[in-house]
Order: sequence, then structure tokens, then C-alpha cells
Amino acid sequence: MTLARTIPDQDALKRVGESVRQRLASDPGVYPIETDKLELFAIGDFLTKAECDRLCMMIDMIARPSALHEQDYASGFRTSYSGDLDPYDSFVKSISRRIDDLMGMKPEIGEAIQGQRYLEGQQFKPHNDWFYTSEKYWQNERKRGGQRSWTSMVFLNTVEEGGETHFTEAGLKIEPKPGVLLMWNNALPDGSPNEGTMHAKHPCYQRLQVHHHQMVSHTHLEVGKAFWWSA
Repeated sequence: MTLARTIPDQDALKRVGESVRQRLASDPGVYPIETDKLELFAIGDFLTKAECDRLCMMIDMIARPSALHEQDYASGFRTSYSGDLDPYDSFVKSISRRIDDLMGMKPEIGEAIQGQRYLEGQQFKPHNDWFYTSEKYWQNERKRGGQRSWTSMVFLNTVEEGGETHFTEAGLKIEPKPGVLLMWNNALPDGSPNEGTMHAKHPCYQRLQVHHHQMVSHTHLEVGKAFWWSA
């Protein structure tokens, strides 16, 4: 007799998925992005321009070559710069709490907000945010909080060309617009990991054009927050 494959945290991921789904559906400011591959939501003007600018400056102070569990920076798989924002900073804490409240998440199950900076030509090749439980790193991640449930991400600035978040399985490319928040469920409704959440960050490119005496940036910045499951 073939035994059913055990998926770690599946029941909890199913419960938290349903909870967040219902909360977002009841919020008139949140709109679903239509696709049959994943649960993907957006909200415009989640952050003001002043808040975006302040976060950009904070990211510049902490950004370092982005790390991966399986590959090093030299592999070229993820060539951005990133860093965790100080969770005790009052401004960062207020942004984090707004994301928690919007999604109905407990603060203690959220990872630190991470800032991302993509210089011209930098990218993050197709990947999932959920953890592969067959990999060695899983045991540490399981102790730290378990499987990831939802991901949230806010775009912070405008680029002249490129910088899209490309959900490759869904065939969706999301153009970066400052202040826009994206949220997606890393699991299927039954709580199993969703391969349809595969996404990539496309490179941004410089065009030396000036609009209203302001240089359009060729550096893309964003912040993201992932959540573990909640029992």
C-alpha cells in the first residue's frame, strides 16, 4: 500500500490561507488579480511617496549582496542587494503593523521586513518563496517558524524600463509602481506548496531621460515581508 506524502504544516497553511483570503475579500480597497495559478491581491497607494522615499534611504544604508540558501552570489541567480530593516525602529514597526493588520496576521509570525535594491541589469531568476522541505536548510527554517504562508511586497520607486515582477507560471508581469502593495498565498487552498507562485524580478535598465527636471531612476527598490504559518 502506498502511503500518502506528508506535507509539513499543511493543515495550518490551509487555515491561515482561508483566514487571510476572507479578510482581503472583505476589504474594498483590495483588488484580486485574476489568474487561476495563484491567489494574488494588490492595493494601490498603500505607502505615500514620503514613506517610500524614507524606506529607500534606509535600504541604501543596509543593502548588501543578497544571499540564498542553495546558491552563492557569484552564481548570478540573485544579483540584487538586500537587508533586513530594524524591527525596533518606530517607522519600520508602523509599516510592518499596517501590513499585519491588513492581512489579519499576528505580528509574531511575520519575518523582518527586508529591503531589496536592484541596480541596472540586476535580477532575481524564477523562484518560489516557500521552502523546499527536501533541502538541508529546511530543518533550521522549521525551527525558526516553519513553512511560509503569505508574502507581501511594496514597490518604492519608478524605473524607466524593466523591473517587473514576473509570475512565470501565471504569465503575469507586474509593473513597479511606487506605493503599490502585492500579496500572495504561497500555498494552494488545501495547504500544499503552490508551484504557480514561481516569480522572477526582471532587470531594470537606464535611460538618461529627464522629466520635469527629475531623473528617472534606473535603480529599483522594494520592501517585502513574508509570514510563517499560524496555528
